[in-house]
Amino acid sequence: MADVMRPEKLDMSNDTSSLGSPELLHVLAVDDSIVDRKFIERLLRVSSCKVTVVDSATRALQYLGLDGNHSSVGFEDLKINLIMTDYSMPGMTGYELMKKIKESSAFREIPVVIMSSENILPRIDRCLEEGAEDFLLKPVKLADVKRLRDSLLKADEMAFKNIMHKRELQANDIYSQLKRAKI
Repeated sequence: MADVMRPEKLDMSNDTSSLGSPELLHVLAVDDSIVDRKFIERLLRVSSCKVTVVDSATRALQYLGLDGNHSSVGFEDLKINLIMTDYSMPGMTGYELMKKIKESSAFREIPVVIMSSENILPRIDRCLEEGAEDFLLKPVKLADVKRLRDSLLKADEMAFKNIMHKRELQANDIYSQLKRAKI
């Protein structure tokens, strides 16, 4: 008779390679202003985030592979945790970029934060109603970035705990089935 492993002895792989450590958060920052790009990049790096910056919504779509062509990096290597975009950009606004991202099956779950130096309440409300995670007024503050980072880490931790709980339930079910079958 084969040994039946009890659920607590099954390998429940605690691979948290995408979680748990702030420096693993990857943020795509989109802004047409070089000054604002450098500023947000600096804030994100100080907050221990990996940052990719692009100068337009079109370039962001290219990077993500949502422009009809292949992304600039291999899709399997493209782990973006957050997209931060300026609202007012030539060609395509940050709102329009967010809508395209939310229409994508591959990236719709990625939080999008819109930034603007204009405090226009109907614009802010529309962005939040249509799926923006947050709307930040420029200049963005370090406290805003840290709050976003902490929120992302907490959400990733909860998702990881849910996955582990499901695996534990599955292992218990398998153990019960094997025990009944007396294998």
